[in-house]
Amino acid sequence: VCSASTAKSLLFRFIPILTWLPRYPVKEWLLGDIISGFSVGIMHLPQGLAYSLLAGLPPVVGLYSAFYPVLVYFFFGTSRHISVGPFAVISVMIGSITDSLEPSGKFMEADNDTNVPILNEAKRDAARVQLAAALTFLVGIFQIALGLLQFGFLATYLSEPLVRGYTTAAAIQVLISQLKYVIGVELEEYAGPLALIYTFLELCSKLPKTNVGTLVTSLIAIISILIVKKISDKLGKRIPVPIPTELLTIIIATGISYGAKLNGRFNISVVGEIPSGLVPPKAPVVSYFGQVIGNAFAIAVVSYVICVSLGKIFAFKHGYKVDSNQELIALGLSNFVGGFFQCYSIGCSMSRSLVQESTGGHSQVSAAVSCLLLLVTILKISELFRELPKAILAAIILVNLKGMFKQFKDIHTLWKSNFVDLLIWLVTFVATILLNLDMGLGVAVVFSLLTVIFRTQMPHYSILGQVSKTGIYKDAAEYQKAEEIPGVKIFRSSATIYFANAALYEEALKTKKKKALKKKHNKDKKEEKKAKVCLSVTLFICFSQEPRGDTTANGPSGSVDDQKYQNLKQPQSSDQPGLMALGLEKPPFHSIILDFSPVNFVDTVSIKTLKNIFKDFQEIEVNVFLVGCNDSVISQLERGNFFSQNITKHHLFASLHHAVSYITRNQEELPPTDRVSNLCSMP
Repeated sequence: VCSASTAKSLLFRFIPILTWLPRYPVKEWLLGDIISGFSVGIMHLPQGLAYSLLAGLPPVVGLYSAFYPVLVYFFFGTSRHISVGPFAVISVMIGSITDSLEPSGKFMEADNDTNVPILNEAKRDAARVQLAAALTFLVGIFQIALGLLQFGFLATYLSEPLVRGYTTAAAIQVLISQLKYVIGVELEEYAGPLALIYTFLELCSKLPKTNVGTLVTSLIAIISILIVKKISDKLGKRIPVPIPTELLTIIIATGISYGAKLNGRFNISVVGEIPSGLVPPKAPVVSYFGQVIGNAFAIAVVSYVICVSLGKIFAFKHGYKVDSNQELIALGLSNFVGGFFQCYSIGCSMSRSLVQESTGGHSQVSAAVSCLLLLVTILKISELFRELPKAILAAIILVNLKGMFKQFKDIHTLWKSNFVDLLIWLVTFVATILLNLDMGLGVAVVFSLLTVIFRTQMPHYSILGQVSKTGIYKDAAEYQKAEEIPGVKIFRSSATIYFANAALYEEALKTKKKKALKKKHNKDKKEEKKAKVCLSVTLFICFSQEPRGDTTANGPSGSVDDQKYQNLKQPQSSDQPGLMALGLEKPPFHSIILDFSPVNFVDTVSIKTLKNIFKDFQEIEVNVFLVGCNDSVISQLERGNFFSQNITKHHLFASLHHAVSYITRNQEELPPTDRVSNLCSMP
């Protein structure tokens, strides 16, 4: 029903700032948000310039991407602490696209004087900016659509081992892509599978051509940043805000480069002209859409997963909730708007988010403060960085990869804890290294889903036993105190039962039955030998004490008790002869309980399998019971026509203990032929 209250709730839901800003505690939060905003803004400046290199775009585009999308997220985001904006993994994904669709070789032009082909950087950069803007626009469309369709659960399909393996491989991609700036050489641009391998091989072949000045500049910058960051970490809470290491680095490096004329004297590549001011909005180039639609979806999913994962960590720590679907919409709107202002797709930076939280940030007001700082930079200051060496930006990027490289420790941890998760991590890493980032992600997701299927096809089957006369039942093979109930077998599968493993479930049940029969047979053989010895002794004693000449009193067959014994051994006549009537040995158990507590759904194949199990065991006078079925499973059994005259709901029990108690209480009172009918008639 459309009403004013409904419209108001929808408005507040899609624009969260309307909910929290009117209740913003100015006295308690404002100072912390201002300090946090300046700290994050100071980081945005060097990272925006540096990550634009990863994306293969002019440096100013990184500043735009740290301004427009962040400002939009301020209105629509639900996380108080994450810092959205340029991110290394997303930047390198975009860089692989710009390199493949708009390679530098496409913009080589002959020099008028020497007729030597030279690169027209202005045309290349303009084309790449249009490509990145179109890609960003499409990413925004995908994220908005997924958010409106309530597809926030997509994050669950990218497990933590997958994401960590993927980001570690992306860090390797970033490292190799930046080494050319560290040693000062030009490399060809490769795309597609094995592109990273080709780039690395060419890089190794050009090591003799290293620009020593560029290499020295890079090493000094890397060492200086690491030392200052170490000092900042040790000072910790003694200083109100972290030392702005990266900002100080680019300011000092720009000053030295300008004063020493590093570009002219030592041929050290610099950033070049950075235009001042904001650009007017411009519609994305539609002709690129068909070429980047698959890449756009991959970037949309990866950026969302990283952002929502980090957002939920901070939300759990500070006691608030992050709306997954609204986060999709917020990121989508940020990218959608950014596509009109020459931005590239944003992600969420762990380093900036940690600074935003640790410096006293309480809300996205800190993001608004950082946007003000960036606005001033774009309007007035950015042009001052034209002499900044690209080697300095590469050094900043490489130092920020330190956290991602620590994820290699996951291999040792997962080896000890979970081998399947280790496989997911390794397959994701190797696929992303050998293939490109998009194909690597696809392979990782498919492999991750296949592991789930394989694990449901190969679950752990167990026979349960009761723990010391309690209501607790554990695997009898693993727990010494778990003893099987005499005459009762409790069978459990660790996975749900469906078409892919129903036959395996039935086979495992029969295997367990065969093992139980064999065990019983061996035990009976031993007892039979003992019984023969005892019987021989007993008969000898009885015959030696029996009066002679009285053998005909009860006929040729012996005494009355002997005759009763013979009568008990004779099979009973029946319309449906039992095992004894057919001369077959009865199984060593009279009841089987199928523990369905791990089962969350059944399909037509599993229902048919269950019917066969009931039929097979009832034919050998063994009762079958289902335990722990939830309501949805029972409903599915009803719709699948599982219940009949021979299989009724009286075969269902809520818990194992209830089933065991009933069976042990009633089993001795009823003959085998009446047990099932009695159970079916239970009130």
